[in-house]
Amino acid sequence: MPPAGTVTSNSSNPQADSNESNVTSAQTTTGYTAPDQQTVARLSAEILDLLLPHRRASDPDADAVPADFPLQLEQLADFITAGDPILFTLPGFPCKSPNLAKVLGHLPDEGERLSLTFLNGLAEQIGKLYEPGAKILICSDGHIFGDLIHVPDDHIDQYSDELSALIEREGLSNLDTFDLRAVLGDLPFDEKRARVHAQYAPTKEELREQVLTDEETAKLYRGITRFLTEDTFGWTGTKSALQKDCRQRAYGVIQRSRAWGDLIAEQHPRSFRLSIHPQKVGVLKFGIRLLEHADMWMTPWHSSVLHRQDGEWELLRSEEAAKAGRLVERNGRPSHYETS
Repeated sequence: MPPAGTVTSNSSNPQADSNESNVTSAQTTTGYTAPDQQTVARLSAEILDLLLPHRRASDPDADAVPADFPLQLEQLADFITAGDPILFTLPGFPCKSPNLAKVLGHLPDEGERLSLTFLNGLAEQIGKLYEPGAKILICSDGHIFGDLIHVPDDHIDQYSDELSALIEREGLSNLDTFDLRAVLGDLPFDEKRARVHAQYAPTKEELREQVLTDEETAKLYRGITRFLTEDTFGWTGTKSALQKDCRQRAYGVIQRSRAWGDLIAEQHPRSFRLSIHPQKVGVLKFGIRLLEHADMWMTPWHSSVLHRQDGEWELLRSEEAAKAGRLVERNGRPSHYETS
């Protein structure tokens, strides 16, 4: 029995068993002859070259090349030398925004389908360069901060379950999922959140110091504060009180997000870490864009999709997309908008 507060995998959880078996089997290759170091280096750089056009950068003016990412090249080389499929972990796909002016509902829609299809396609491209291929583990983080963003756990469960169903329905065989249900057994979510926070999260004092001294953390803090302000509805207090409340909750969201990232790293220590947040060149996480958009912070779970006549897909607030096009349904549910 692990000590109180220790996070362990839940082997009795069917979802956890499925994820672990998928990832474990993906990391076993027989009859493999390791390539020479020159070939390993070349393949590592070619795989990183596939990712670079989709990099979500906090330094977009940087003319990044594979050599600027030594940590990632080292991780790729480790997989290639062993002949194992490359495992990417991506925290994200938490739940839909509770603001119905931004989204079509609380379940995944065309935005998630397009994003997951893109990620699966990226893994398929890697497989054409490197025969053992790649897996991307979607580490849904909705439960870890659901109480702070005011989204009920049952909505997060429904979102996550539909995400898994979408992956199966679309045949996205290079993707798997992982969420808070896979750890700490059958404890209530509030207890799971508290234990993960206690074990992994930085203190608020440490985080405040980073917001003051580190521009990347400050940008993240401002971005999350903006989202929380936009997503709060039914507020009866003053605007200044709302801003104060959202600033405090933003610290909590960042604390929990970092805790979730450390838990993922502990559960899946041998992985290439992706992020839906903008990242600088050469840091541990590699920022990845899911869909093209001018706003580097826009995601499918904070927006709706507009399909334009020229074939382009655009992320917009739902209320804006509704003015530009007509609503399209799939499987009896709102999916996206399209121009006529």
